[in-house]
Amino acid sequence: MRALTWFWRGLMFFVLFAFALNNQHVVELKWFLGYQWQAPMVFVVLAVFGLGCITGVLAMVPSWWRHRRDARQRLRLLPETAAQPKSAKQATGANASTPGPSTLPAELPFPPDMPAPRKPTK
Repeated sequence: MRALTWFWRGLMFFVLFAFALNNQHVVELKWFLGYQWQAPMVFVVLAVFGLGCITGVLAMVPSWWRHRRDARQRLRLLPETAAQPKSAKQATGANASTPGPSTLPAELPFPPDMPAPRKPTK
């Protein structure tokens, strides 16, 4: 599987390198108000790709913030026994090797990166 992965990476590098070599001619971008920019085609494509990546990341930021806020809220809703780290439990004298019935909450919380499943209506 590793060999296939490296083969795929090498193939992609070769294709992109060949694309760059075949598009070395200068292109002229005409902006508003008579501004013009001349650059090799490879740099124009690279700049557009970079702007697309930045735009995609910035578009995802509100969703990341919302998920982080939901994860923090779920942590606050956990019972104290499940929310405490192991070091705090050991400091209070709880034996970590034999968990008692009170160490787990009645219902386990949802993973913070997954939406809460909806309970079916009856």
